[in-house]
Amino acid sequence: MRKQYRAEGLAESDLAATPVEQFARWFRQAAAEAHLFEPNAMIVSTVDAEGRPSSRTVLLKQFDEHGFVFYTNYDSRKGRDLAGNPNISLLFPWHPMARQVIVQGVAQRTGRDETAAYFRTRPHGSQLGAWASTQSSVVPSRAELDASYADLEARYPQGEQVPVPPHWGGFRVAPRTVEFWQGRENRLHDRLRYVAEADGGWRTERLSP
Repeated sequence: MRKQYRAEGLAESDLAATPVEQFARWFRQAAAEAHLFEPNAMIVSTVDAEGRPSSRTVLLKQFDEHGFVFYTNYDSRKGRDLAGNPNISLLFPWHPMARQVIVQGVAQRTGRDETAAYFRTRPHGSQLGAWASTQSSVVPSRAELDASYADLEARYPQGEQVPVPPHWGGFRVAPRTVEFWQGRENRLHDRLRYVAEADGGWRTERLSP
């Protein structure tokens, strides 16, 4: 189960001026050239009040110079974790390209107007699902979950506006470090990391594989 990675790598001279610009380059390649399935899927890791980590896969919905945005139930495990400890890690595992992007930063809730604007773009069924699911809590059965959804579907049929749940919204992750990992031959991978500076700029450094 060992694979030899590519010969060509990632050099300092290849990097964009900011990590978001570099991420945009790699994201376009993952989506348009490599045609990866859901290249916006990322592993989100948080830590609870007792220091116990947890990870799950979440879809990235937006990124720009202000950070990386995803949406969730604020009462979920990750929502509760971030309420107590906003430090977070995001990992984009683009294995077919032998690439990873690792973001470490701080999460803040998006504003309600921004949350509402995104919520309106979701499919009707996904809007209902945000109400039907008490994410991360124990549910007695699948039947009860389906019944909750059916009740909401009857209350808000297709074409009727679904209100935005007060317990649901976005997190924007402001990056402190962003690492671009390119697999190379003989496990001598390229790992180039952007580190945020106090003046708002970025410095780059190479990590040993």
